[in-house]
Amino acid sequence: MKKIWIGILLILCLFATGCGKKEAKSKDGHVCTLSVECTNAVKNGELRQDLKEFLPENGIILEKKEVPFENGDSVYDVLERTMKEEGVLMEASFTGDLAYIEGIDNLYEFECGDLSGWMYCVNGEYPNVGCSGYDVKDGDVIEWHYTCDLGKDLGQEYKEQ
Repeated sequence: MKKIWIGILLILCLFATGCGKKEAKSKDGHVCTLSVECTNAVKNGELRQDLKEFLPENGIILEKKEVPFENGDSVYDVLERTMKEEGVLMEASFTGDLAYIEGIDNLYEFECGDLSGWMYCVNGEYPNVGCSGYDVKDGDVIEWHYTCDLGKDLGQEYKEQ
C-alpha cells in the first residue's frame, strides 16, 4: 500500500511540474539562437583520447536552439542559463565583472594545445569584447566554437590592440 501512495505522489509531482521541464519564457519576449560546438577539438590529433571518447562524435554540444532572454542579458548570461537548463557542465572565471569561459562539457582551454579555448561569435562576427560585456539583442545568433589555433581554424586572425 505504501508503494502505491509513493507512486501516486510521484505522478502528481510530475503533473504539477510539467514533467520536470520548464519552458523558459522571457517576460520581455526576446529570443536569440544559441549553439555550442567543438568539431575542431574532436578532429584534432592533440586531444587526449579520454576526452575524444567523452565528447559528442560530431562535436555538437548544443544544436542551434532558440532561447529567451531579458533586456540587459549578456552572451555569458544566455550561455550560463542554457547550459544549466540543458545539464551541460560549464566553468568560467571572473576578473571583476568580466567572465572568461574556461570549459564547456568537460572541454577546457589548452586541451588541444597552447592556443586552444572557447570563442564566441554573434551574427557571424567575433566581437572584440568579453562574453559578459556583450549585450544580446532580439534575434541574435550566438555561436560558441572551440578553437585549437587561436581562431585561425575558425577563419579568424587574432589581432593585438
